[in-house]
Amino acid sequence: MLDWMNLTHVGVVQLPTFILGTIAIVLLPGPNSLYVLTASSKLGWRAGVWASLGIVVGDSILMIAIVLGAASLLQNSSGIFMALRWLGAIYLLWLAWGLMQTAWNRLQRSSSQNSAPASTMRLIHMHPFVAALGLSLTNPKAIFFFISFFTQFVDPQFANPAQSFLYLAIILQMISITYLGVLIWVGETLAHRMERHPQWAAMLWFGVGALFIYFALRLLIGG
Repeated sequence: MLDWMNLTHVGVVQLPTFILGTIAIVLLPGPNSLYVLTASSKLGWRAGVWASLGIVVGDSILMIAIVLGAASLLQNSSGIFMALRWLGAIYLLWLAWGLMQTAWNRLQRSSSQNSAPASTMRLIHMHPFVAALGLSLTNPKAIFFFISFFTQFVDPQFANPAQSFLYLAIILQMISITYLGVLIWVGETLAHRMERHPQWAAMLWFGVGALFIYFALRLLIGG
């Protein structure tokens, strides 16, 4: 019987360092966490939960893909890798345009809070789960991040490295889910305040849209 509490049985080394590094990485703002915050502030906690679920599922798919050899495929096929990078960048720019358009409409109509914007943001047209899943899966660099980060904490002498990756992936997902839960709470709190101050919502969406553009450009230039 597998003893998951015994690190030597799962081929994991320096687990405390891995946990601290994971917390630091998860706390860094990125498209996924920003989308959860924005969806929660716009549509409430239920949308935030669906968005979080989409990110968790997307990241899980990427981690499974690592075990199945997707990293080697991307390394050996620069065309596929570049196509995925372009797809991810275009998707981020599309979401950014929708956010900024909604922010502009909100500013234009801030005098009449009961009047809904003529054009809702594009990412809200989709189900939050679908939008978040798309964000997670359209970043091929995430595969290389997961494999480069996880490899540091896998015992090279261990006979079943896939089991080690699974162990580390579960820990990462637990930390990520906890953080996303905090973002949902923050977004729900912001939603109540933004009902009274629509300009705040507009500024938040402008800011998130600008960050999405930054992430898209960084994805394209390889930063």
